[in-house]
Amino acid sequence: MNKRHSLGQHFLISNSIAKSIVNFADITKNDIVLEVGTGRGILIPHLCEKAKKVISVEKDRELHLQAEEKFSSIQNLVLEWGDAFKMDHKFTIFVSNLPYSESRKAIEWLVQRRFSHGVIMVQKEFAQKLVGEKDSRDIRAISVLASYCMEIRNLMSVTKSNFSPPPQVDSVVIHLTQKHQISGNVMRAVNKLFSFKRKTLRNIGKQLGKVIDSDDRLEDLPNGEIIEIAKRISK
Repeated sequence: MNKRHSLGQHFLISNSIAKSIVNFADITKNDIVLEVGTGRGILIPHLCEKAKKVISVEKDRELHLQAEEKFSSIQNLVLEWGDAFKMDHKFTIFVSNLPYSESRKAIEWLVQRRFSHGVIMVQKEFAQKLVGEKDSRDIRAISVLASYCMEIRNLMSVTKSNFSPPPQVDSVVIHLTQKHQISGNVMRAVNKLFSFKRKTLRNIGKQLGKVIDSDDRLEDLPNGEIIEIAKRISK
């Protein structure tokens, strides 16, 4: 099966791009790398060559079993089957060719984790949401979470022809450097705030049973102020 239909996964087939992704990650022999989405394992040899330890987690049972058979001789590799976002691995570097359907979940999970940096490939449109203009009236919860918690840099574009089967859209490799870590409660509170996005902060407060003495809207505030309000309402 070429595609994980449930996850919207398209497999990277360019070894040169795989090498570039790993090189962008600046991995040393002191690093523990977490890869989410083993897939066909195109990143694994390059990751294991550089890292102290690589933990690669795959949701698809068949793909996991194929990886176990293919990479059984690599000593510093741990292959796991399941949902990485429900696990509690310790790692310094996060690397992933994320299934498009998992991109938002990955960012919401990463903002709660302690790590150094990450290199991920996401759909081009999703990357644009993460680095959305602050003066945009179309500000989103995910862009606030990502921009507050991480410094985000675009590294390279990857055209759809580098995947099998080819997706409908191009992808972007981005670099994430952790700035802040927040709790799951604060992350959920940010999402809750944005469910009332068109209201003033005063009216949002009324909806949530909190007093917020401001007639500004979320789009008028710096990311840090939105996070501080989320911290207050999450208590």
